[in-house]
Amino acid sequence: MKNVHEPTYSFVILTLVLIVVNTIIARLCVIALPGGIALPGGAAGVSTLYFAVAFMILFTLWFGAYGAIAAYAGTLIGSGLLNPAIPPVVAIYWSIAGLLQVLIPLVAFRTFKVDLTLENRRDWTLLLLFGVLINNIVGAAWGASTLALGNVIIASQIVSVFTLWLIGNIIVTIIIVPLALRHLTPKVQKSKLFVRYYWD
Repeated sequence: MKNVHEPTYSFVILTLVLIVVNTIIARLCVIALPGGIALPGGAAGVSTLYFAVAFMILFTLWFGAYGAIAAYAGTLIGSGLLNPAIPPVVAIYWSIAGLLQVLIPLVAFRTFKVDLTLENRRDWTLLLLFGVLINNIVGAAWGASTLALGNVIIASQIVSVFTLWLIGNIIVTIIIVPLALRHLTPKVQKSKLFVRYYWD
């Protein structure tokens, strides 16, 4: 449980650190694990295994809205603005995919009072539903459609981008998120920076 006297600047610093971490991981994913979708200039835009999403989900479940802000900013900078294939204007709305992929599990977990250590079948079911399937379906749909809207890909590539995005994200989230929640949450919960709800 977070100490009620924890200074606000601690959360500003936490958010900035998470933004840097998310940006680095997102950039590495796009460079090291590029997808099979050709974007203008031959640059990669969609990662085959975008493992950054798993860490963004974890950070958001542990640090609430601060993690969600960092997820959007990390996606925007690491996968969008630093990517020559995606125009900056498109990156601004395309990166909302990263925000959606973390907000959906955050809202579901807080609404249904999910135990982050996944102690029972109900918690596991809600994680699979909202932290692996629905969030990644919504994120992949948003990401693929906004790339087409911004003329980064052509309409005939939407299904390919959606499929690559969805499958890759499901693989990394189903492997990384449950393991980290089970084994690291008890340690994170002892921190004064752990956020039980959205902001506190």
